[in-house]
Amino acid sequence: MKDFTGKLAVITGGGDGMGRELARQLAAQGCSVAICDVSRPAMAETLALIEADGPPQGVRATAHRVDVSDEAELVRFRDEVAAQHDTDRLHLLFNNAGIGAGGSLFTDSREAWDRTFNVCWGGVYLGVRTFLPMLQAADEAHIVNTSSINGVWGSLGPNVPHTAYVAAKFAVRGFTEALITDLRVNAPHIRCSVAMPGHVGTPIMGNTRKVLSGREDATPDLATARARVARMGRDPDQFTHEELLAMIAEQQRRFVEDAPTSAAEAAALILEGVKAERWRILVGEDAHGIDRLVREDPEAAYDPSFFEKLRQVTGWRLGR
Repeated sequence: MKDFTGKLAVITGGGDGMGRELARQLAAQGCSVAICDVSRPAMAETLALIEADGPPQGVRATAHRVDVSDEAELVRFRDEVAAQHDTDRLHLLFNNAGIGAGGSLFTDSREAWDRTFNVCWGGVYLGVRTFLPMLQAADEAHIVNTSSINGVWGSLGPNVPHTAYVAAKFAVRGFTEALITDLRVNAPHIRCSVAMPGHVGTPIMGNTRKVLSGREDATPDLATARARVARMGRDPDQFTHEELLAMIAEQQRRFVEDAPTSAAEAAALILEGVKAERWRILVGEDAHGIDRLVREDPEAAYDPSFFEKLRQVTGWRLGR
């Protein structure tokens, strides 16, 4: 698929981050888009930005409130897309929605673990299942499933448990790789790619809090904040509640603004990968560096010495 003009794309997690930028860039290239998210305000902002960008005539953008871990909501989403875009065909499916909680089996709740896994993995699996008939009906189609460099390397650093997110992203990667053969045998006009971003500047931290609480105005949990400070080797009792909240806000700001790859850059790299028909799309120089180091010496990937080598090669801030 070398040209997106006149095509239709579905993008999950389109309220902000990479999903928003995928929607904007696709619309600018003449592709109609249907985005979904759990945040109506965020989606409204995405639609406003698309309109302000001045897309070509005929491009239509719609927004749909959907929890991608719920199959019934995805089915409703599919039916709304078909009705509002007056088509039974879909050309591009970006299973992009994700959150990051449930880091530890020991200190995090079962609810947080399951929620993260069900969104990050379940949303991809159910997304493909739900939209497959519309993809099959198109003359050509492409599925992009967002894994992560954490689908290659299961860690954020030597002292940062990250189990739910990593398990989900490894599942997404394996599913997509297996899907290559399944599509080749059963639907050769549909291609698929697994996107594996490194550190991309998105508001995933704040979004995770909103998803877990079900509230747009959710604030950081004090116990979680204290535990995070303790992992940094500092005494959380030395800080007031307001100081802890300020520290978390600063961490979130740095995660977005100091990221080596912006959400817009990440989206552009993914779309380039689709046009080049690459099934494996590494996003960001840090992703390429981590992938290379793990492949060179997989047995050492979780040794303490590996983290220092990783910092030197990629500039990653371990335990961020």
